[in-house]
Formats: sequence, structure tokens, C-alpha cells
Amino acid sequence: MLFLVAALLLLGVVMGAVAHAPLPVSLAAAAVIGIWLAVFAVRERHGRRRRTTTN
Repeated sequence: MLFLVAALLLLGVVMGAVAHAPLPVSLAAAAVIGIWLAVFAVRERHGRRRRTTTN
């Protein structure tokens, strides 16, 4: 429960910062986060395939 409260607080701070940042800065940050999430998803999928074939 405490983790959820901290996550919502952090989300509020980030959304407030994005509201005051210029649009190109917000779009660049969104692109970086999107690429990071895509790389993470690919690595997770690749890691799970490798582990399941060895078991």
C-alpha cells in the first residue's frame, strides 16, 4: 500500500513538471522513456525464452 502511495505521489510530481516544461522537452522525454520500455520488454521476452528452453 505504501508503494502505491509513493508511486501516485511521484506520478503527480512528474505530471506537474511536464505541465510546465516546453512541448519539445516533454516529447523528447516521452520518446526516451518509450525506447527504454521497449528495450526492457524485448530483453525480458528474450530472457524468458532462454530460461524455459533449458528447464
